[in-house]
Amino acid sequence: MTTYFVTRHPGAVDWAATEGLIVDIQAAHLDPQIIQAGDTVIGTLPIHLAAQVCARGGRYLHLSMEIPEEARGRELTVADLRQFGARLEAYQVIPASTD
Repeated sequence: MTTYFVTRHPGAVDWAATEGLIVDIQAAHLDPQIIQAGDTVIGTLPIHLAAQVCARGGRYLHLSMEIPEEARGRELTVADLRQFGARLEAYQVIPASTD
């Protein structure tokens, strides 16, 4: 079982380290085809990729926070992530039928 942290943001990588998260692979992008049952993926994936992770038997932990409008579009520091309430939230994502 492998734990992936998917982010391209240095502040998020630093935050994970200060939180003591054990990560096997940190990557800027994820190919969901590599996920195996029992793997964990941490990040802020687009919903369709999170659904693919779950469909393959992976666990998805979303890096959630409340980012105010004035802080959007810039790199966040560890202090910023803490201030904005960074936390991991587990999601089971299942596509709904469009019929």
